Amino acid sequence: MDGNDDNGKAILKDGEALALGQQLCFAVYSVAHAFNRTYKPLLDRFGLTYPQYLVLLALWQKDSMTVKGIGEELGLDSGTLSPLLKRLETAGFVSRTRDKSDERQVIIRLTPKGQDLKTEAFGILTEIGKATGCSMEEAAALRSALSDLNRHLDDNQRS
Repeated sequence: MDGNDDNGKAILKDGEALALGQQLCFAVYSVAHAFNRTYKPLLDRFGLTYPQYLVLLALWQKDSMTVKGIGEELGLDSGTLSPLLKRLETAGFVSRTRDKSDERQVIIRLTPKGQDLKTEAFGILTEIGKATGCSMEEAAALRSALSDLNRHLDDNQRS
């Protein structure tokens, strides 16, 4: 450390500022990998990947969505979503049907098997909660801060 500024905050030397451990992006990247490692064994027993689980979370919130709607909700393009949805359909969790009013749109709906899995998801949520070591309040504060960060980064891209 080079010292403190007038507000008592630490000032980093140039070399320290570029250190990997000082990078916010690396901290977020590392946490994302840690979450994936934690989710993997919990989802493996259902034959799901983490992105497939995210699709199910979106559908449990609002069933009967278009592929485009799911993509917008999750920030995924159709090239990524289509194979993922095919695998979910093959596993029996969702159905894919063409929209009768607009044949270009594909509607994704939960099957009874996909709906039943929602009950099991609470066990996953409980295990993840334990693994984070965060209270409900701490998790909500982190989620809010990350949501704000995401919004700022998106706004910056539009500028």
